Amino acid sequence: MTNRNTLDQGSLSKEVQLILALLNSGNLDETAQQQPELFTDLNWDLFVELNRHHRVYPYLYPRLSRMEMQAVPAEVLERLKWEYRRNTVQMLQLSGEMSNIASQLAELNIRCIFLKGPVLGQELYGDLSQRTSRDLDFLVPIDQLEDAETLLIRLGYEKEDKFESLLGDWKWREHHTTFIHPVSRINVELHWRLGPGPAKEPGFDALWRQSRTSPHFGQNVHYLGPEDLFMFLAVHGARHAWSRLRWLHDIKLLLLGNQPPDPALLLRLLERYSHSAVAGQTLVLAAELLETPVDPALAPLMDSPKARRLAREVLFYLPRIVNLNTPPLEPEVEQHFSRYLPSILSPRNRVLRSASFLYPYAADAKTLPLPKPLHFLYFPLRPVLWSWRKVTGVEKEL
Repeated sequence: MTNRNTLDQGSLSKEVQLILALLNSGNLDETAQQQPELFTDLNWDLFVELNRHHRVYPYLYPRLSRMEMQAVPAEVLERLKWEYRRNTVQMLQLSGEMSNIASQLAELNIRCIFLKGPVLGQELYGDLSQRTSRDLDFLVPIDQLEDAETLLIRLGYEKEDKFESLLGDWKWREHHTTFIHPVSRINVELHWRLGPGPAKEPGFDALWRQSRTSPHFGQNVHYLGPEDLFMFLAVHGARHAWSRLRWLHDIKLLLLGNQPPDPALLLRLLERYSHSAVAGQTLVLAAELLETPVDPALAPLMDSPKARRLAREVLFYLPRIVNLNTPPLEPEVEQHFSRYLPSILSPRNRVLRSASFLYPYAADAKTLPLPKPLHFLYFPLRPVLWSWRKVTGVEKEL
């Protein structure tokens, strides 16, 4: 493991530093005795809010509640206790629905792989109540997507997303569609890709061959193999600027678990899909923020200047309570994120991203409606139509 110190943690707020110390401590009473300054001069309301935002309270509350020292105010523990109990009920509900959906899909011979949710709570944390999950994410082959959507609708779910598409670009520009059940209020994200395009990623068959089943949820609940799971979590976390510590904690528990990624297989996978720098960023953050041991074979990923730079960039987000998926963002955050997001791409994926702008958008059809047999003309017309919208200001209206 590299000895290079990349991150200046002194720039983090006291509340975030305490959360990190608690996540890294094997004995909280000992931590409170040896570092009492961590528990003084804190904004405890902010501490609770950051626990909610970073979604680490289900993991921390059981440990805090067992402390003999009264280092954390009783009212803070009570608020975390309420959140913990609410999350436990939600995870049990999601767990039951996950098993039900998996069984229903299996009856229709639709293969599915669950990406996050209760299965990770059980497999990484050993207790699904110690991890939060807002929804159920699962992946199906794109040729079975329509059948999976039909099943969800039959189960009472309503489709939330309505993609405007031209020439089938939704298949690679988008990666999931959202369903919500009006009674249970459970959200389901039905994926046909792991992430948004046009970046290359493993096909469903390759992911299926490496997938595992959970003894806790039955043979119908498949989830990603260790190497695919690491790459998926790393890319997902990087795409969201690691703005929630829970994602990084998942990485730590994956690396320390009973089935960690095989370094040789992982390195080949990362190289094939151009995610080595993102993986290096992930490992730097896990090692320096969460004191995660890194296999020596993976340590060279952390020595990449780009990986270290990307790791430093995300310190901007840790003290902030911001959801990067929910605009409008504060101007400072939006400006930082608009610079950061393209920087995580590899040169190959930057080329693919640039080339994707030449592929026609639904807005082009709104600007100049053409009969379907002439839709191929949108390719040569794309630069002209885009320029016209920019000049006239129509782009903001479409």
